[in-house]
Amino acid sequence: MRVTDKKDRFSLHAISGTRAVMLAMNARDDVLDDFLGFGIGFRQPDNSIRWMNGFKCFETVEPDPDRAQRFRTNEHPIQGFQWGHYSADPETSYSYVIRPLFRPANGDLTQLEQRTRDLEVTISTEAEDDGTHSVLFNRGAIVSQAYAERFGNDDTLTEQELADQLNDADAERTKWLSRGLLEGALAYIGQATSSRFSLHCAFYELTYPPILQALADAAARGATVEISFEADHFSRKHDIRRDSKQGVRNRAAIQPFLNRPNLHFRERIHHNAIPHNKFIVLKDNGTPGQVWTGSTNITPSGFCGQSNTGHIVRDQTVAGVYADYFDLLAVDTQREALKAFTGTRTPNPPAALPDGTTPLFSPRVGSSMLDWYGERISEATQTVLLTSAFGVTTRLAHYFDNDVDYLRYVLMEQRSRGKGAQEMVERDRDTRVVFGQGLGYTGSLGHWRKIPGFKLEHWMWREHHFRSSGHVFFIHTKYMGIDVLSDDPKIFTGSANFSPNSLTSNDENMLLIRGNTRVADVYTTEFFRLLNHFYFRQVANRKAQDGQSDPSIRFLDEDDSWVAGHFRAQNYRSKRRELFGVPA
Repeated sequence: MRVTDKKDRFSLHAISGTRAVMLAMNARDDVLDDFLGFGIGFRQPDNSIRWMNGFKCFETVEPDPDRAQRFRTNEHPIQGFQWGHYSADPETSYSYVIRPLFRPANGDLTQLEQRTRDLEVTISTEAEDDGTHSVLFNRGAIVSQAYAERFGNDDTLTEQELADQLNDADAERTKWLSRGLLEGALAYIGQATSSRFSLHCAFYELTYPPILQALADAAARGATVEISFEADHFSRKHDIRRDSKQGVRNRAAIQPFLNRPNLHFRERIHHNAIPHNKFIVLKDNGTPGQVWTGSTNITPSGFCGQSNTGHIVRDQTVAGVYADYFDLLAVDTQREALKAFTGTRTPNPPAALPDGTTPLFSPRVGSSMLDWYGERISEATQTVLLTSAFGVTTRLAHYFDNDVDYLRYVLMEQRSRGKGAQEMVERDRDTRVVFGQGLGYTGSLGHWRKIPGFKLEHWMWREHHFRSSGHVFFIHTKYMGIDVLSDDPKIFTGSANFSPNSLTSNDENMLLIRGNTRVADVYTTEFFRLLNHFYFRQVANRKAQDGQSDPSIRFLDEDDSWVAGHFRAQNYRSKRRELFGVPA
């Protein structure tokens, strides 16, 4: 949903997803003398205003803030033209009050001036399920001040105690981190209430007890449950089955659930690289009607750590194609037959993607779909959003390196490894690349390590993670958004990492969705929730690495000098203000 208000040469544009709301402010540049920022609050039922808190303050008012101290934004305003409400609930109405605040003539920053009327909008967040699409995101920001304060950075827990909590769907920590993703998966599985239903699952990682138990419970209720999973890898070159690391883990995890009525585990070993799917088809009386897909592996980290999404589509045509694809996976079909199916049933779409939802499967013959994605990047007129767990491949990065005037955002886990790829992605000055990280720590090279010289502990909590090693700590989603704020947005989402291997070697699935502004708003608000979260940490950590871990990062500008960069022609911040806001 999108709502606007304009008053006194200021404007406010609100965009709601399911659990996040973006507020974009704008103004005429002739009313910004002595402008110090925006107070942001909620209009309460009794007509009072509950002002939101921020981390930054005026140094002359609060020269020595306590650790993680918050400050009311009507006294220490937000010095930016965007703000996000990232703790919203689905299907809930919120009334926001935005108050432009100015430096008083006497310079007393304890008495900020209000020279204009408040901007106000009332907006409802989207339902997590509109009957066709249900989009669920976990928190994906385990490294945060809120986590550190709420759970003490896990300092007092043993590794086993922490694992026990994350394996308990009802534990407070699990619910907070899952943020509805696990609940959504369990509810989806829970629809299989009798022998009338069947569930058909294709999983790469299958080690999370709550999901395994839910599937076993569905089988106990009489539903047929089939699970295709990575069991090992069969080397055709050597004509031998070999243990795979994930196969060993999966086989150990499913051991307690073997030999149960209606519960059938189908080993997948004749894959080329990895069977990377994460989907579940629900059939009712033998008819496919729904599919759960997305980026979420069936692991504790999948639901409670790295950023992930679950996307449910309730459409018989889409679910039917997934069901046919599953039937091939369930009998461990060889790659040649699988490629023949994916190329015939889900060929590369035309340049003009049809409205609605188009499924796409791998492995495929060739990786020409990368150029199809790249051409959509080149055709963008507003913005491109991309999440990338393993960097951007050179072939796709090439399409970012153009002179088209639109904003590009890339949320990454690791730098691109292909020749020149990272440089091509970052070359345009309207590109913002943000890496997942915590305050004082980085997850680079697969290990969670301290940043030397970090000196902000007095003002903020140093942020820990419940994993100390691994490949993906933060950004595991696989989606791209094109012109997401237009009336004709495109969202590409699923299990594939927009790489050659994801197209030619892996078992993968994607949804290509055109023209659904509700779906686009959900993905957009969640994208910027994480991008803004990690951007601040990226700036703070880079300053520390450069020997500039200056606590002044906590302080606001005490005059209107901060405004100029938001109105300078061809400046990124000015373009961002114009893109997300509306003319004042």
